[in-house]
Amino acid sequence: MKLYAILIVLVIGFTATAQDKQGYQLYTKDGKQTTYKKLLKAAADAQVVLFGEEHDNAMVHWLQLEFTKDLASTKPLVLGAEMIEADNQQQLNQYLAGAIDQQVFDSLARLWKNHKTDYKPLVDLAKEKRFPFIATNIPRRYASQVYKKGLESLNSLTPEEKAWIAPLPIAYDATLRGYVKMLEMSGGHGGDNLPKAQAVKDATMGHNIAQNLKEGTIFVHYNGSYHSDNFEGINWYLKKEKSSVKILTIAAVSQKDINKLEAEHLKQADFIIVVDEDMTKTY
Repeated sequence: MKLYAILIVLVIGFTATAQDKQGYQLYTKDGKQTTYKKLLKAAADAQVVLFGEEHDNAMVHWLQLEFTKDLASTKPLVLGAEMIEADNQQQLNQYLAGAIDQQVFDSLARLWKNHKTDYKPLVDLAKEKRFPFIATNIPRRYASQVYKKGLESLNSLTPEEKAWIAPLPIAYDATLRGYVKMLEMSGGHGGDNLPKAQAVKDATMGHNIAQNLKEGTIFVHYNGSYHSDNFEGINWYLKKEKSSVKILTIAAVSQKDINKLEAEHLKQADFIIVVDEDMTKTY
């Protein structure tokens, strides 16, 4: 009877485990499963966290918010995002100060269509905690200009316009894996100016992070994973400007099976969030 009882407990335990589901799993860059607690501990020792995302992934946006709240309990933060452009910093500051409400902010700034669901909670957290929030990205019209006319065309901008981008001339390494892959995926469409338009975004975000580093704080930056994957992109430009800065990178990927990191994602970042590919999209 005692043996029978033990078997029943084992069967129930196995069934519960088999039925247990989770939406994501964390990995180290080497593909070893790790924990949120270890991610948070590592981030607390960094000066900059580049939190790469899939823009439409509900799970990743939830993790960004929870991670930022938890990290804020360890040190003061400076927040920043690809999703708000540098020439909208004034409007962002007005919103953070309570001088304008969300409706006015929406009408004055070029906010992404998923701002209210995915980025407003982060901006509102900065507002509540009185953390700076930096609009780090280049105004899109200048990235478009690079795509059409090349990096050299930025020399014709006015001093006011140049203040919204990284200092000229923009360094560019065409051999970086991310830029090579971009050209391959485009089939050559857009030529060399396509990755250069990406590079001017990376350079501007890296510069704006560097300019807003503060002693005793951690800068948490939200960006598409492709802007910091493989320790390139923003990471590369930030290191050129502040060689000694301690950066932690996070990447987000979707897989059918979250229980093993696929080989193509190895070394993609210090920590890799693998999300079930069936996760709800925000748009």
